[in-house]
Amino acid sequence: MHILVTNDDGPPSPHSSPYVHSLVRTLQDYGHTVSVCLPHTQRSWIGKAHMIGQTVKPLYYRPPPLSEPAAGLVHQDERKDSHGTTHTRPSTIPGTEEWILVDGTPASCVQIGLYHFFQDRGPVDLVVSGPNYGRNSTAVFALSSGTLGGALEAAVCRRRAIALSYAFFTRNHDTEIILKASRQSVRVIEALWKQWPEDGSVDLYSVNVPLLEGLEEGKVLWTGMLQNYWGEGSCFTEVDGSVDGGVEDEERIREGEKSPEKEGEEGEMLGKGGLHSHKHFKWSPRFTDVYKSVDEAGPGNDGWAVKEGHTSITPLKANFFQAATHLHGGELQLSPSRSSTFGVTANEQESTTTRDATTEQASTPAVTTTLPIREQQPTTTAPAGEKVYALINYGDTYVQPLITSALTSLLPPNSLTYLPTPSSWDANTNPDISLSALLPSSSSSPNAKILQIMPYESLDFDYVSSHPATCLVNSYMIRKALIRKHYLAKTIENYLVKNPTSVLKDHVKRSEAFEVDFAEFLDDALVEAWDLNESLARNEGIEEGGEREWWILKPGMSDRGQGIRLFSTMGELQGVFDGWEPESDDEEEEEEEDGGDNGGDNGEEKEEEEEGDGIMTSHLRHFIAQPYIHPPLLLESMGNRKFHLRVYALTVGAMRVYVYKDILALFSSKPYTFPPGTEVEDLDAHLTNTCLQTAPEYNDSVHRFWDLPCADLPGERKEKIWEQVREVTGEVFEAAAREMMVHFQPLEQGFEVWGVDFLVDGGGDVWLLEVNSFPDFKQTGRLTGVVEGFWRGVVDKAVRPFVMGGGKEEEEEEGGVVVEGMELVREVGLGRRF
Repeated sequence: MHILVTNDDGPPSPHSSPYVHSLVRTLQDYGHTVSVCLPHTQRSWIGKAHMIGQTVKPLYYRPPPLSEPAAGLVHQDERKDSHGTTHTRPSTIPGTEEWILVDGTPASCVQIGLYHFFQDRGPVDLVVSGPNYGRNSTAVFALSSGTLGGALEAAVCRRRAIALSYAFFTRNHDTEIILKASRQSVRVIEALWKQWPEDGSVDLYSVNVPLLEGLEEGKVLWTGMLQNYWGEGSCFTEVDGSVDGGVEDEERIREGEKSPEKEGEEGEMLGKGGLHSHKHFKWSPRFTDVYKSVDEAGPGNDGWAVKEGHTSITPLKANFFQAATHLHGGELQLSPSRSSTFGVTANEQESTTTRDATTEQASTPAVTTTLPIREQQPTTTAPAGEKVYALINYGDTYVQPLITSALTSLLPPNSLTYLPTPSSWDANTNPDISLSALLPSSSSSPNAKILQIMPYESLDFDYVSSHPATCLVNSYMIRKALIRKHYLAKTIENYLVKNPTSVLKDHVKRSEAFEVDFAEFLDDALVEAWDLNESLARNEGIEEGGEREWWILKPGMSDRGQGIRLFSTMGELQGVFDGWEPESDDEEEEEEEDGGDNGGDNGEEKEEEEEGDGIMTSHLRHFIAQPYIHPPLLLESMGNRKFHLRVYALTVGAMRVYVYKDILALFSSKPYTFPPGTEVEDLDAHLTNTCLQTAPEYNDSVHRFWDLPCADLPGERKEKIWEQVREVTGEVFEAAAREMMVHFQPLEQGFEVWGVDFLVDGGGDVWLLEVNSFPDFKQTGRLTGVVEGFWRGVVDKAVRPFVMGGGKEEEEEEGGVVVEGMELVREVGLGRRF
């Protein structure tokens, strides 16, 4: 990679910038091309500022040669060139290592480094701002940080950026610890680059590395940024005269000490006018406020991670978080201007006020001077009585009539005006739909309500975001924290760090997430999968058929059971990935030569392979491995076949979580056996996805959970399972909403239906398997009534209040239909809108 390095601490110095040269050398050792553009002096606490009106001038810094220690690390060496040399003109000697120093800010350095120097080295792939001399964890530090400012500037220049900060705990900066921090930082930088999201969900990362002896043994944790605030009082200290601090003051501020007490008077006496006393002030931030906020917040945030000796990584977007988005598009009503009353008599003022009030009462609603941001919760319910337009085409012939039936039976007649689906629309080939183009011109009123129930790809989210108070849509825009298995694993991991006693701890198997592009790189992908490697190594010493720990492999983004495999050794896992790789041209030619007259048979065999899974490692790429759950709950009356539970759930707004009590039990096609085989054809007894089963067994694969024979599963055991399902479902949605806010964003004007899958083990405990958006309702098979009842619950909880413009309780008092089965399991007060 070509990496541009900047910072806010300036060129190497043992007093203010001791880390940057060590990082640059380590990046170079790892084979990266490194260009450096730094402020010529200390620019901490300056954020993403530019100095308007100033002509920015460069200097040219040449670090010491490789034979010398990294600049900035050696305090005792006072030779003139021990920390490099600075020149006013660039070197004319080819191959000279030369950095650019500019009399500007970190943000200015990024601009100048990207566009005015280093073009001969090719485009910059990544901007690294830092390592900062001190931590930049929590909002108080990050909002003012020049290190974050440099990374933000790179992000708004459409460059990937990482803000890197070193949290030190002592002024004794041990050289070996700093070298370890540099190695750790480069490993983190390379890992983040490799898995950078392609969907634009992350612009930059804030990374904090603790300078501790065992930092490389510590964890590298995904964290949110702790939202904290200064306490009461000023961050400035009154001083006598103009006292500019030097090196000693710089180190004092970084260490978090208070300003020393100054002798003499606090300020001059009041002036003649008695207005102000003349004072001078010195920047003296109260770091104890930050440390206290970290202690009070508990585990899980970036400040806590650094305090515990872990490296924290916080994904960020380069924007200000938009609060109170329910107000967007509206108009702030102001009280009548007071300036018009100046210079008029009391009678004239009263006459004007009376006239204005009369006119306003006749033409417009009463004005308000307050904004309901905190006190009043936002709502998607538009004014009652307005026409409701509905675009209803789920793209599924199985479920479409069930949705329309629920709407017809639960809503008053003629309450919806249905919009026609465009004739060119196709859920697969031409999914885009524009609501603005479909709505009649008479619907231009801002109070016209719109209901969309469509496939995800066809939802007009642009229209929804611009009409937040009058739209209801059947999906959230961003929800991969739940529906992608590797994201779900990270969601639960992050949540358990902060909530170690959560029910998820005992109802979700631990996951090892890894990324593989090609089968030959599997070993490298599993380097940090410690538990998995230890288990596979232990299994190698156990003969086949013995007490091995089995694992299940799941592609992170596949569905319908695609790519699921079982394994117990590294050789078996490698065989899975090798089997997915296409043969090379050379191998195909050799097979054709060996086949001779049997070419026709080979051709038939190849065609069968192409009609199989159709899987390639590079297409799946993201994987998780989890311990296989054994033994599962088996029912003798059902042929001792393994089964999993399909639970239909509903989330409404931001956010209420409902679970539909009519659960399905989906059975495998063959009796359960253990240990399993590793071939695809051996998995029929272990995989319960109905889409993997052949037609004869299909009709006997799906049953109502509550109808399962009580001889094998008494009613009290069913109730215990149901209670676990309720608790785990509510908890996993709260975990995504609170700990993966970038990747799960509930919409106040949205709702979504989900298929949540559980496995029940032999002891009766449920284990969460996965969460599916837009679930395949056809798996319900002949039990259409379950889906029909669920969609009646969806309309009751999500659609009816929106259409009717009132609450459900009010409607029931008027004789409305009561829908049973949809139970509220969690209400998450997020305190935010998207």
